[in-house]
Amino acid sequence: MPRTVFGEEHEAFRKVVREFLAKEAEPHLGEWLAAKAVSRDFYRRLGELGVLGIEVPEEYGGGAQSGHHFGAVFAEEVARAGVTVGTAMTHANIILPYLLHFGTEEQKRRWVPGCVSGDIMLSIAMTEPGTGSDLAGIRTKAELSEDGTHFILNGAKTFITGGTQCDLVLVVCRTSPAPVDNRRKGLSILVVDTRSEGFEVGRSLDKIGLHASDTAELSFTDVKVPVENLLGTEGEGFFCLGRNLARERLVIAVQAAAAAAAAVGFAREYTRERAVFGKPVAAFQNTKFVLAECATEAETARLMAYEALERDAQGELSADYAAMAKLHCTEVAGRVIDKCLQLHGGYGYMLEYPIARLYADTRVMRIYGGTSEVMKTIIAKSIGL
Repeated sequence: MPRTVFGEEHEAFRKVVREFLAKEAEPHLGEWLAAKAVSRDFYRRLGELGVLGIEVPEEYGGGAQSGHHFGAVFAEEVARAGVTVGTAMTHANIILPYLLHFGTEEQKRRWVPGCVSGDIMLSIAMTEPGTGSDLAGIRTKAELSEDGTHFILNGAKTFITGGTQCDLVLVVCRTSPAPVDNRRKGLSILVVDTRSEGFEVGRSLDKIGLHASDTAELSFTDVKVPVENLLGTEGEGFFCLGRNLARERLVIAVQAAAAAAAAVGFAREYTRERAVFGKPVAAFQNTKFVLAECATEAETARLMAYEALERDAQGELSADYAAMAKLHCTEVAGRVIDKCLQLHGGYGYMLEYPIARLYADTRVMRIYGGTSEVMKTIIAKSIGL
């Protein structure tokens, strides 16, 4: 099917990315999986390619492109190649927009160029032990010093993507007690330099998948954070988080749709090459029917993700449509990848095959960014239920 949402410039970028991944990612995949992280040098190479700053204004070193179309092309090529880029897409597509939307001019000039080049890597610390998706229940606290020059931060976070390699952490914390009638008030976002005294990286967490994307526990013990590092308005951190949720869910939907399409490609090629009872697995009617179903489902996910892309580019991506796109695309990816793995037989369970890694890596898409159940709740409200 033609990619009607992409123009010539996107397809030219696709070719560059495909060649880049073949040269810079595929040969190093094994070592990155073993190390549970990609190399910092690779992030800098992504910076040189322009991937980390596609939507960043030129004055901060970016490509000044609007919308997530180039990011979508990159996600599709990463899935197609069966490789990983670590936390790069989270850094560029989900966290960096917080600095662009809510940072002061001074903050942008201080941090964004390094984020674009890959010299500064970001993470965002929201989840805490015991709170899960209940961000209003955050207990990490930051108190303003008596002289008003800095905050004193104490608390702990878990499931932090990029936690072991990041240079700056956007920490969601409570800077004032929540009013009885609104638990969301009183939260703020502080940008914490990981070299700060009292900042510690705890365990590097063992996950089912995403083995080259580092995930860690973080703790803060009397960490001094300059008031100049407050992002946005004090006490309005929950609003900042909500402002970016639709884009975050779009990014996940696009990645999920790309994963589903990649799975169909992997299964198609494998079944053509694998012979059983004297003929290719692809020659059996069951194989044809299963892949026909998968290709159809993957196409529905792709079309919905592309519609969300277009709405986002026009400033019309609503919270409910973003939820629909994330729900549909991630659920489709789960079904399609499972069926495509089955067509690989025993080899589908071996991590040396990309379908096995894809199976493990995409499972979390139905959890992070808001679970499928949360998406259904949002959608139900949008239809008056």
